[in-house]
Amino acid sequence: MSRILSFGQPLGSIMQTAYVVDDLEAAAHHWTKTLGIGPWFLLEHFEADNKTYYGAPTDIDLSVALAYSGSMCYELVFVHNDVPNVYADVVREKGYGCFHHWALSTENFDEDVERLKKQGHEMAFYGEVKPVGGKRFAYMDTRKTNGGMIELIELNADVEGLFAMVKDMSVNWDGKNIIRRPE
Repeated sequence: MSRILSFGQPLGSIMQTAYVVDDLEAAAHHWTKTLGIGPWFLLEHFEADNKTYYGAPTDIDLSVALAYSGSMCYELVFVHNDVPNVYADVVREKGYGCFHHWALSTENFDEDVERLKKQGHEMAFYGEVKPVGGKRFAYMDTRKTNGGMIELIELNADVEGLFAMVKDMSVNWDGKNIIRRPE
């Protein structure tokens, strides 16, 4: 049995499911109203270094909102600029509000990337997140076989702590103050 992470999911398992939306705050309010998910932790203009889109540098500007239902994290993604990107690729196929990816936690990032490449899946999006110690993420394009992409999220204490903090906000939440921002 894998180690259970502080936000409730086993290491290496699906820790998040993500959707692309055309209005982040409106979508967050809708998901709270219809599904009871919340509160939403909004990361505006999410910063990552060395971002690539299918191997080419990209200057994508995106914001995300994270919330929990039980131990599952839900992510809403909004793209601010019109550059080629993995989110627009899926929106063209399915429209806004569509499922985009599952995220898997990993402490073996390079090995997991290689494993998925050997299965025939190309790296579609990559970046390094300075606020959490430069930990990496990679979206592997598994749409043809899975109906969505797989994001690998490299874990360390800071990454795990971020997701645990968002989950903790949902425990005994009173349904008020739906949108939260970093202080």
